[in-house]
Amino acid sequence: MNENVAASPHPLPRWDLNDLYADPDAPQLGRDLEDAGAAAAAFAERYKGKLASLDGADFGRAIGEYEVLSESLHKVLCYGQLLFAVNVGDGEIGRFYQTVQERISDIFTQTLFFTLEINRLSDGELDAKLSDTQCARYRSWLRDVRAFREHQLSDDLEKLLHEKAVTGRAAWVRLFEETFADMRFALDGAEATLSEALNALSDHDGAKREKAAKALGGRLGENARLFSLITNTLAKDKAIEDEWRGYPRPVSERNLHNQVEDVVVDALVGSVKTAFPDLSHRYYALKARWFGVERLDYWDRNAPLPDDDARKYSWDEAKTTVLDAYAGFDPQMAEIAERFFTHNWIDAAPHAGKDSGAFSHPTVPSVHPYILMNFHGKARDVMTLAHELGHGVHQVLAAEQGLLMADTPLTTAETASVFGEMLTFQSLLKGAEDPARRRFLLAGKVEDMLNTVVRQIAFHEFERRVHDERRGGEVAVERLGDIWIDIQRESLGPALRFDDDYRHYWTYIPHFIHTPFYVYAYAFGDCLVNALYDAFAKGHDGFQQKYLEMLKAGGTKRHRELLAPFGLDASDPAFWKRGLDIVSGFIDELETIG
Repeated sequence: MNENVAASPHPLPRWDLNDLYADPDAPQLGRDLEDAGAAAAAFAERYKGKLASLDGADFGRAIGEYEVLSESLHKVLCYGQLLFAVNVGDGEIGRFYQTVQERISDIFTQTLFFTLEINRLSDGELDAKLSDTQCARYRSWLRDVRAFREHQLSDDLEKLLHEKAVTGRAAWVRLFEETFADMRFALDGAEATLSEALNALSDHDGAKREKAAKALGGRLGENARLFSLITNTLAKDKAIEDEWRGYPRPVSERNLHNQVEDVVVDALVGSVKTAFPDLSHRYYALKARWFGVERLDYWDRNAPLPDDDARKYSWDEAKTTVLDAYAGFDPQMAEIAERFFTHNWIDAAPHAGKDSGAFSHPTVPSVHPYILMNFHGKARDVMTLAHELGHGVHQVLAAEQGLLMADTPLTTAETASVFGEMLTFQSLLKGAEDPARRRFLLAGKVEDMLNTVVRQIAFHEFERRVHDERRGGEVAVERLGDIWIDIQRESLGPALRFDDDYRHYWTYIPHFIHTPFYVYAYAFGDCLVNALYDAFAKGHDGFQQKYLEMLKAGGTKRHRELLAPFGLDASDPAFWKRGLDIVSGFIDELETIG
């Protein structure tokens, strides 16, 4: 069904996972698991119950051994994840991935004591160990591990929760993924995947958009009870664990992982909600006027403008567009991004059984990231490529920190991806001499920003309300639909019209299932990048070098330290307004253009 990319002179890329393993039966994969099992047993024998007695040098060496062992296990797990992502509907691949998860969980259980014992060290004991340079290298990782001290349970309970994860949360997530991989939507006499059906919602043909919307709503509604069960089960599972661990709110654990204070997230959410009328309500009212109607049907929310030629991009055009934009900012960024194309680190071809989303998986520092996306030839797909390559560049630069410290919290993980989008957009905008083309580009960017900021905060509010209500008992599928519709009306405004089919669209949002309360990180990252780009556009001295250093820091610094060189502070309410004003300014220009 992917006729809109048929003009590409080359087939869309499929990634080459050989840098991880040749295939699921590769002898090296089996040997790595065997070696990791033996290493984990030896590690436990050597260090369990003894961390307090180690001097700084020995403690540093122990962390180094833990990092090597963790990387070995992560490499196998990442291979399973990537293989499954492009073969979600393949039962044999699903079995392999589940087996790998269970095997790794069993091995890692032997090392679970390590972080638990680290959190039982007193501040004084840890400070003494950190006086050694070998140990001090891991200072930021130790800081992040110990952030969870007060929420840590007994060793036996931690072990039980870890071992049961593969038959608990992970099993429900797998059910969600496999259900959507097998699901098909009737479109124009053919059976479309979720990715193809969602893509049709931005088709130039209004009748096709409506058919896709109805097909999506109908099929999602047929499965709504199953997704309600999954959602309720996972929300209750989280509530039980949150209560045991003493988290005051459902979002609190995610905020701790994101290394951001509850009050900062509350300020972000409050700022965006206050801006709904100035942003989404105003823009969709403008778009309705462009369509010559008082209100837009929900399937027209992401529709091309009536006079837009809906230009299609070949894969080569998308590649050149993004790489040129990156090179215009800094040659090193473009050089790193180009590796993804030359070494087959991208899987872009849509096909049945493939994950419908997009991601850049960092895998492990000793290998490299891999990007998954579904390229349909639209301008939004070019922006998705720019987004995921931003992640990829970030992950390559941060890899020098090592496995334990390369990973960034979600709040700053979106920085490079959204910045990459902004660079690409501004590059396209500069080349748009035709006023009509400029309007199309601006409208597309505004819609992407509304989807990233307004839409994701609306998703966050949906999650918050669902988890809050779940504490009082199971939330009925009808009530889930009510919450969804209420929030859509509040966030998108009176210029959008919804029908009953739209009540079930909450079911396909994977972040609700995979990573509870992930979604606000997109809005955090978008507003952060808008503020950063504003500093860059105003000629901030040495911006490029400071930016690359920020990416290289990986997870070693928190948002305050990362933003300080640019004179920015996310705890300042003016910071969020500065980011939202960028979106508002684009809408101002669109109103002027008419």
